[in-house]
Amino acid sequence: MADLAVARKANTIPARYRGQADTVFKLIVLTFSSFIILLAVAMAVMIWLEARPTFRAFGYLDFLTETTWDPVNAIHGALPFIFGTLLTSFLALAIAIIPALGVAIFVSEYAPGWLANIINYTVDLLAAIPSVVIGLWAVFNFAPFMRDTFYMPIFLWAEESAPWLVPVLGAPSTYNLATATLILALMIVPYTVALSRDAIGQVPLEQREASYALGSTRWEVMRNAVLPYARTGVIAGILLSLARALGETMAVAMLIGNRNRVPFTLFGPAASMPSVIINEFREAVEPLHYSSIMAVGFYLFVVTIGINLLASYIQRKLSIAKGGV
Repeated sequence: MADLAVARKANTIPARYRGQADTVFKLIVLTFSSFIILLAVAMAVMIWLEARPTFRAFGYLDFLTETTWDPVNAIHGALPFIFGTLLTSFLALAIAIIPALGVAIFVSEYAPGWLANIINYTVDLLAAIPSVVIGLWAVFNFAPFMRDTFYMPIFLWAEESAPWLVPVLGAPSTYNLATATLILALMIVPYTVALSRDAIGQVPLEQREASYALGSTRWEVMRNAVLPYARTGVIAGILLSLARALGETMAVAMLIGNRNRVPFTLFGPAASMPSVIINEFREAVEPLHYSSIMAVGFYLFVVTIGINLLASYIQRKLSIAKGGV
């Protein structure tokens, strides 16, 4: 103990004590990391236990492929909600990718510092707005405006000039698939911008200077030197934005119209997995109805976890490939 006291006075710790401190620190980190993993597993197991009566009644695959959701007649099929979730999420991602990457490139490479700060602050502020607030704005302002200004004229034109489009578009309603998709795209843009901006900002300055030294223009530097180097973070950001879109609840539930049968139309009501959970959870008085909602939640949990794991896998693979180059 004497040598320990002397070491403390000298602000140094003997190697044997440093080893003990490292072991304690590793155990603490391992405990907290394991707790997070166990918590996720426990959530999945508990949801699965609540959903087990539905799986016993309909089967895992039949529940996914059944197109009818009729709690009154005890028929529960998740296909309309899975289809609506995938359709709105991927369409929203397709709409959001190009503007988000454009903003990220602009603020990272082209905008002056003062303007970049304003844009970054606005993007971060947009991400901080609660989804229910965005949903309220869309319900009272955006949805009626889109119906009267865009959906109805397009539908009337299709009736006269392109009748084959009418079954795809559907009769315009205030709350529909298109409006929910547009709002969802607006909500995931800040996440894609932030993650892409950080990925581009981490590209070493030498990467740019080497490209400029070869006579490249600014766009060629961005295309050939910056974006390939930042592709790991950009792709991971896109996938994480997709996971965010898949799990979005309030705004989508307020705007999608909540139609429980396929096929859906672009201007007509639809439904998603989060929307059916939030809309019917309190009304689920029958055990099978409650269990079916939990089954939808279980599959939603699996899908979102799978997307996040895929993002981590792609990020790791691309990082290894980039390091190998």
